[in-house]
Amino acid sequence: MFNLKVILFLAWHLLPEVKTSMVKLNNNGYEGIVIAINPSVPEDEKLIQSIKEMVTEASTYLFYATKQRVYFRNVSILIPMTWKSKSDYLMPKQESYDQADVIVADPYPKYGDDPYTLQYGQCGDKGQYIHFTPNFLLTNNSSIYGPRGRVFVHEWAHLRWGVFDEYNVDRPFYFSRKNTIEATRCSTTITGTNVVFNECKGDSCITRPCRRDSQTGLYEGKCTFIPNKSQTARDSIMFMQNLDSVVEFCTAKTHNKEAPNLQNKMCNRRSTWDVISESPDFQNSTPMTGTNLSLHPTFSLLRSKPRVVCLVLDKSGSMTNEDGLDVSRLTRMNQAAEMYLIQIIEKGSMVGMVTFESYATIQTNLINLTDDSAYLNITEKLPPEAGGGTSICSGLKTGFQVITMSNQSTSGSEIILLTDGEDSGISSCFEEVKQSGAIIHTIALGPSAAKELETLSDMTGGHRLYAYKDINGLIEAFSRISSRSGSIAQQPLQLESKALNVTKNKWVNGTVPVDSAIGNDTFFVVTWTAKKPEIILQDPKGKIYTTSDFKEDRLNSRSARLRIPGIAETGSWTYSLHNKNIYSQLLTMTVTTRAKSPTTLPVIATAHMSQNSAHYPSPMIVYAQVSQGFLPVLGVNVTATIETGDGNQVTLDLWDNGVGADTVKNDGIYSRYFTDYQGNGRYSLKVHAQARENMARLSLRQQNEALYIPGYVENGKIIMNAPRPEVKEEAQVEGFSRLTSGGSFTVTGVPPTGNHTPVFPPSTIADLDAKFKGDLIQLSWTAPGNVLDKGKADSYVIRISTCSTELEKDFHNAALVSTSSLIPKEAGSTEHFEFIPESFMIENGTQVYIAIQTTNEANLTSEVSNIAQATKFILPQQSSALALCTHVSAFSLTVFGFAVSLSLF
Repeated sequence: MFNLKVILFLAWHLLPEVKTSMVKLNNNGYEGIVIAINPSVPEDEKLIQSIKEMVTEASTYLFYATKQRVYFRNVSILIPMTWKSKSDYLMPKQESYDQADVIVADPYPKYGDDPYTLQYGQCGDKGQYIHFTPNFLLTNNSSIYGPRGRVFVHEWAHLRWGVFDEYNVDRPFYFSRKNTIEATRCSTTITGTNVVFNECKGDSCITRPCRRDSQTGLYEGKCTFIPNKSQTARDSIMFMQNLDSVVEFCTAKTHNKEAPNLQNKMCNRRSTWDVISESPDFQNSTPMTGTNLSLHPTFSLLRSKPRVVCLVLDKSGSMTNEDGLDVSRLTRMNQAAEMYLIQIIEKGSMVGMVTFESYATIQTNLINLTDDSAYLNITEKLPPEAGGGTSICSGLKTGFQVITMSNQSTSGSEIILLTDGEDSGISSCFEEVKQSGAIIHTIALGPSAAKELETLSDMTGGHRLYAYKDINGLIEAFSRISSRSGSIAQQPLQLESKALNVTKNKWVNGTVPVDSAIGNDTFFVVTWTAKKPEIILQDPKGKIYTTSDFKEDRLNSRSARLRIPGIAETGSWTYSLHNKNIYSQLLTMTVTTRAKSPTTLPVIATAHMSQNSAHYPSPMIVYAQVSQGFLPVLGVNVTATIETGDGNQVTLDLWDNGVGADTVKNDGIYSRYFTDYQGNGRYSLKVHAQARENMARLSLRQQNEALYIPGYVENGKIIMNAPRPEVKEEAQVEGFSRLTSGGSFTVTGVPPTGNHTPVFPPSTIADLDAKFKGDLIQLSWTAPGNVLDKGKADSYVIRISTCSTELEKDFHNAALVSTSSLIPKEAGSTEHFEFIPESFMIENGTQVYIAIQTTNEANLTSEVSNIAQATKFILPQQSSALALCTHVSAFSLTVFGFAVSLSLF
């Protein structure tokens, strides 16, 4: 078990993150921070000034909050192309909207201005980005959130160091071990009052004391903790950074382990400062000294530029390989590249093309893609024949030449490099690639493509992609390389990508839903390997398109395309393909579209692995985000398909249930552990997100956000802030279908087939809940698996104690509960179990704690679950606070008078 824990630690903390951030810590100063303004935000000079003021204020606050270790040295503000050009705006290098650390954008729908961080990794993992709304940055809301600089530090701790909030809006109160009702907070020295608001006019309210809920024994649902304006507590920034006295993170000495918040759940009850101080940022930094320290950051204003892309395509002899499909790799490359040029890349982009074998050839210099003739000028240059060796560096250098010959800078431009061959000399141009500042997206085609391709992508911030042999994998790879500008209206959406091996004279049918937010620029594309099939397509209103409506491309590369005029009809489109060939052949159907309008944002699905590489037996996590605008979409069927280097496929249903690999329930992030390694080499990921009508819903709540403070107690009087805008918790989302590539990753160290010793235990139970029902204790939790969150475990070990620290520190010696009748269910199922505790006397006021470990068939054991608490109350009498972990008497707890339950994290 010790070795396994080391493996898990390395898997989650030492391997590289997938998201590329340019932030570096250099001599105690953060450099390379990118704050990007969304193209839909109206031009406003005040917004830039507000960003500068926020970061400047945050720099000093951060410096002292981290005990004089770090501050913000320089920041780039990325201005969208929709704003006017100005002389002080510089040209961006590799900075882009889609890789920004902070995004400034209006919410969609209009649901509020709470700042938050998109964060869904494990404890200590970096987040994805911080989101501020323009209204938050331009409106004085310091009484609600505190000064903007403090809010930025709160969110930076989420983003950079992977800590979590110390409040809980769903469990604002809990029973302490002393049997007092406490507000969920850190530290407990923050004082305030608990009230219910009956009526409010302006900043004046009529209040009453909180009553206890008859079911839980805690305060009623309307009860609110109102902090005192004047405090002496110095921590914690992850609870209420708005309080003047709060200037520190909770330490081990001040941390509240009992609070049922996400920090305790995710970080095993460790304090935020414990987690932060173990970050790589702090391993090699020492506190700064001196009186003349300059903590003011410098700012660069960068204005986005039109996209510049050069295709660098392999036409070496190995591209004639057919991989058993009766169609060459060259043909498949041309099919996918043509689709990219016509359907994927946004209009207005500058695109050129280079082909290479032993040497490279410029096929077209940069062309502005403004009309159909421009697309044809490039697609007709796709290589019709293959031959020769493989010189990847020649292709890259010639690609740089194409860009500079059109008076464009290679810095910030993109190269899409596709190759199927090995090249021993590829490392010779690594330094030139670094100096170019270009972003290199690599597509490895087939199992023999150069192993150094991923290095090119990693060093330049590009996508790393892999396709085994069928055309769908290549199309999905190209589709991943979409707009980096933040304009959702420009982003292509893939609705269908299906490959079917159809026997002679057989029909295959399919359905593609087109929802009301999409339908612009919609294409149906059919490919085949031997003979063009008969095609029938019907729209939701009954209009029929046939084979003659599908145009074959000019290269005769065994594909035909139909572009739907105007906006595609909303509803279900049905298609039928008839294989008229005398033998079986592979037929594919691909459907792409774009948003109907820039103002109605569609549902978007994105996916990635937790790491770019893994060494067996490190587990990986598959992540898929389904969102509309910035809001999570719930209730979606999300399926991941992972393809190995030799074409084998593993399918996983991803979950948003808050257990196993999933951090938070109902946050629109669907995840699952991946452990089914089948050999070394490249693997590719694709995800299909699908929702039937009336099944999906839009959550109007975000996680990891700065706490909205309703008011303060000042001089004994409650002073209220403006009430929070009322929004519904959820809204319906119509049925939809989305496909997306999650890129590629590499695996090493996998033993030969048949030599796989079981190494993965069941995942840790994180949602154990307990309550008394008479003399019974009723438990519920989500079943883990036999291998992490897959399969069915072998058995459960349940232990009980009257002291939570006994379960924390000495689980194996706590009293054992008989589980002979408890048979584990399939992973993801809800488990229920009840028992009468026999290890000690249960009487009025007894407080018990329960935890579980899970064992699989290989006798590997999970970590101990969260500790659930159940307290038995009978009659309300006079209360008396209890000492920590002492025996509970009937007299001391009768004040509460209720049987209560809650789960501690």
